Amino acid sequence: MSRIGANPVLIPENVEVSLDGRVVTVKGPNGEVSQTLPEEISVEIEEDSVRFVRPSDDARDKAMHGLSRSLVANMVEGVTDGFAKSLEIVGVGYRAETRGNTVVLQLGFSHPVEFEIPEGIEVRTPEPTRIEVSGADKQLVGQVAAELRGFRPAEPYKGKGIRYEGEHIRRKAGKTGV
Repeated sequence: MSRIGANPVLIPENVEVSLDGRVVTVKGPNGEVSQTLPEEISVEIEEDSVRFVRPSDDARDKAMHGLSRSLVANMVEGVTDGFAKSLEIVGVGYRAETRGNTVVLQLGFSHPVEFEIPEGIEVRTPEPTRIEVSGADKQLVGQVAAELRGFRPAEPYKGKGIRYEGEHIRRKAGKTGV
């Protein structure tokens, strides 16, 4: 039995879980999230929990069993507490600014980089060198943070660029004079 998939997902009082075919929808105070689950896993929604049943002990069924449980657990956590990632910008003249539904980044290029914020995600810039990405969908929060970081990842010589908060960048020595 899958250790993760065997545990039921507890549903808080202010959260509503519904099943429509293979699509599980979770509604809560922070919004609504939907996810299509694998075909081989059957979902049983009870009053205060969601249980997952797999058809056999095949390796794929075991993997999908734990995956399905984790996806729904993350959805429930997202609509109740939400998810967040923080990014730091390091470099002289590097800064970020939120304008409406767009993040404008000055990253040392000849032009500013504009990033359109997807629906369901909130991006704040409390300081010019800090970006906070938050939302109810864990996958989308991580994807937006990765895309923002991808515009100028931290480089190993001076450490300039965008990095996750608390991320350690291994530094290289650089050239030595003769």
